[in-house]
Amino acid sequence: MAQKDNDVRESWDDDDTAGGDTDASSSLASSFSKFNINATEFVPSFGGSKPTPAAPAPSRASEPVANVAKAPETQPVSAPKKASETVKKEKEPSVQAAAQSKVKRAEVIPPSQPKELATGDGDIEEEERKAPPPPRVNGSEGPKKEHLNIVFIGHVDAGKSTIGGHLMLLTGAVDKRTMEKYEREAKEASRESWYLSWALDTNPEERDKGKTVEVGRAAFETEKKHFTILDAPGHKSFVANMLEGAAQADVGILVISARKGEFETGFDRGGQTREHALLAKTSGVKHLIVVINKMDDPTVNWSVERYNECKDKILPYLKSVGYNPKTDVVFMPLSGFTGANMKEPLDKSVCSWYDGPSFLQYLDQLPRFERSGEGVLRIPIIGRFREMGTVVTGKIESGAIRRGDQLLLMPNKIPVEALQIWSDENEVDQAINGDNVRVKLKGVEEEEVQAGFILCDAASPCKTGKIFDGQVVILEHRNIICAGYSAIMHLNALQEHVSVSMIICLKDKKTGEIDKTAPRPKFIKPGQAGIVRFECQDGVICMDIDNPQLARFTLRDEGKTIGFGKIVKVVQ
Repeated sequence: MAQKDNDVRESWDDDDTAGGDTDASSSLASSFSKFNINATEFVPSFGGSKPTPAAPAPSRASEPVANVAKAPETQPVSAPKKASETVKKEKEPSVQAAAQSKVKRAEVIPPSQPKELATGDGDIEEEERKAPPPPRVNGSEGPKKEHLNIVFIGHVDAGKSTIGGHLMLLTGAVDKRTMEKYEREAKEASRESWYLSWALDTNPEERDKGKTVEVGRAAFETEKKHFTILDAPGHKSFVANMLEGAAQADVGILVISARKGEFETGFDRGGQTREHALLAKTSGVKHLIVVINKMDDPTVNWSVERYNECKDKILPYLKSVGYNPKTDVVFMPLSGFTGANMKEPLDKSVCSWYDGPSFLQYLDQLPRFERSGEGVLRIPIIGRFREMGTVVTGKIESGAIRRGDQLLLMPNKIPVEALQIWSDENEVDQAINGDNVRVKLKGVEEEEVQAGFILCDAASPCKTGKIFDGQVVILEHRNIICAGYSAIMHLNALQEHVSVSMIICLKDKKTGEIDKTAPRPKFIKPGQAGIVRFECQDGVICMDIDNPQLARFTLRDEGKTIGFGKIVKVVQ
């Protein structure tokens, strides 16, 4: 402290020599002595003696802070600026920091807390600044609500994206102000009736043409469940993208337009209603909700006759592709644009003949799907991108994944580590079978990952191969299938050119029996079933005959589905 006193006095003397008179210096020194923290008069505890080096005086920085904080109440002194600036440069930073810290503490403490906390030391502010963030959702604790993935499928312009957007509005997944913004933008683009679909169709091309191209993804919650929406494209040019969405879904929403002419266009030969229903079944979608949309159209006007006409035409086809009408399929009318029968049941004044639940009520009452973290990990890769590292997306088909797991990326056998995991934009420590996830991987570059690769347990990777035997059913096709025939195979998110090596045998479609006495067939016709040996033309692919979702495949040629089946053997 003695050294500091000398330093301050020297600064005053320097100011005098610079041109100040003696009287002004005396007056200045007298005035400063009334409140200056280094003045001799304010150090009575030292008794005029200097402290010994062995026992240094305790720091008194906490005492002058309180005195200086009251400085504004003192009558201002007209003094040369250089002297005042010299003192402020030495002491003001700590003074201002202390004063500001008190103000901040007083602002952040709720009124319900004692006032004494507001005048505590700086440790309170440090604790607040270092407070941990809110706890993240931990998959190991189990979700509070059951998680289901629903995919909207159906012919183009049936209203899939509109229903999805309205669901998000009714459940609060999209706020009303954002939807009003979409409505204004759609009106400016002369697309007034499309604004609800813009919640899912975010691509400018999709908004301009009114056609979904990529699988839209969103989430909403009901009272009991958490849903992930997968909005699949309906145009026949984007069936591959539709298959990508169907492969991730637990429940399919088949949207049909009741408007005169639109139902017939979608269901008759060449329309996508038939093909989408078939592809949903072959992709593993076990439960189907058939939504008859646009019942408010003037050509329909909630007519029970039109509703029954659509229902009676499509039900036999759904039965033929493998759906049980009593347990797997349910029909309901609604209007995706007005929201009728979506959240609240239909008013009897609007539709007197329908007594069932609303769309959201039915979704909330769906039976619980069995989820298990047991088994070996299998995550078919749907997509990949770069975001401070390599991130892959996909649905967990079996097993569970945890942060820090050492995994294997097949078929290239690349060892990787799971650095971070997200489920519906929430970062989690663990995810289990059925969850749609994003995983940041360590040890692999984005260019080394392709759709159709599979993340596996390092100790139990999936099988890989180039030649396999598949049990297939051939649908309507103008050509017979024989050795040398080639088509495109869709296996989950994988698209692979395959060729037929041989027809091993034919099977009875009803009994599933094989006539072992018959000679090996040379071809298989539309409407027949059999076991066929295929060869991949582009290289080795991942297959898992123990997991149905990774063994089902679809054959497409000339822009339409010609057959479907499952892998029964991987030829080494």
